[in-house]
Amino acid sequence: MPSVVLDGDPVPADGALPAAAVAGAGRRPFGVYVHVPFCVTRCGYCDFNTYTASELHSAGGGATVSRETYADLAVSEIRFARRVLGGADIPVSTVFVGGGTPTLLPAKDLGRILAAVDAEFGLEPDTEVTTEANPETVDREYLRRLRAAGYTRVSFGMQSSRPHVLRVLDRAHTPGRAESCVAWAREAGFAHVNLDLIYGAPGESDTDWQDSLRTAIGAGPDHVSAYSLIVEEGTRLAARVRRGELAASDEDTLADRYLMADDALTAAGFHAYEVSNWARSEAGRSRHNRLYWTGGDWWGVGPGAHSHVGGTRWWNVKHPAAYAARLAEGLSPGQAREVLGDEERRFERVLLELRTAEGCPLELLDGAGRAAAARAVADGLLDPQAHARGRAALTRRGRLLADAVVRDLT
Repeated sequence: MPSVVLDGDPVPADGALPAAAVAGAGRRPFGVYVHVPFCVTRCGYCDFNTYTASELHSAGGGATVSRETYADLAVSEIRFARRVLGGADIPVSTVFVGGGTPTLLPAKDLGRILAAVDAEFGLEPDTEVTTEANPETVDREYLRRLRAAGYTRVSFGMQSSRPHVLRVLDRAHTPGRAESCVAWAREAGFAHVNLDLIYGAPGESDTDWQDSLRTAIGAGPDHVSAYSLIVEEGTRLAARVRRGELAASDEDTLADRYLMADDALTAAGFHAYEVSNWARSEAGRSRHNRLYWTGGDWWGVGPGAHSHVGGTRWWNVKHPAAYAARLAEGLSPGQAREVLGDEERRFERVLLELRTAEGCPLELLDGAGRAAAARAVADGLLDPQAHARGRAALTRRGRLLADAVVRDLT
């Protein structure tokens, strides 16, 4: 949940959505995202909306937020969401708890949040329920409790197998811990386990990255996410790079590391179903992320969380104390919103669907976009067979230049 502040129109105090947005609720896939804003320490590269203190107080001494009370706040917003969306049957197909570090909350609290989603909306029989986890915050017993509470998928932030790379990233866990967590999750009954990796950290070599890939694959997850490090302004890492203490990786290095990842993961039986995500099987793909990529509906719970229902997108106030204060008064925690027009929704479909292996329909493109798609096929950026079937789908080379391809097509 990045901490960028966006502009938009005011959210009504009661959170009411445009009638057109609510009208189709229940006929589109619906998910719930829950943001847990706590971390033990703040990683130097992170610009997410997270807080390290165990308790956060408002400036006026009003609302207090802590790990111990956070589940109650999340449950309050889930109940608020039910009131806003009315009485329509809106079963939840995916739940994703992210952060921050969700597993700083007791497993029973994560279970309470899931139970509230079920009580208010109902979970589909095969609902995918994911939580992110810092390897140092879980053990065998915690994962057993989490599975018993109804969670079906867990995503561990491994980032790297190399101690010096972890130090640059300010990651607190020790090498080897993430691999142990995968084994514990399997013992607990989790069928789907993801490992998150980051490549391109200052000081990381090709050998370091290859070792991280071998270690992650050897741990036995059925899903791996690999993201290039982005040095975000305002972070400690950006300050160190700016002072010359660390050298940021160049684009050629990042491209090489991406290809290394794709080679290693493909050889191990994984398939790139999205630019940065590989799964061993279709069942192992993240259905929650796919909901984002395909324009589904979701309600984002928590400070700074983003939501989308029927073309209306809004985001909550960032600070946990302000978030808690609004809920205590029965008001929407939304800070601002925007109602997307047809052209904006078309652009977003191209932007997001093009990143998936299936790509986007050519019919989404205007005349200039279709001409650009034909050129991209000739340039080896779009798959010619998919193009013949009426879709724009990136080749492996196209994945390296995905942003540029989107610009050309739109």
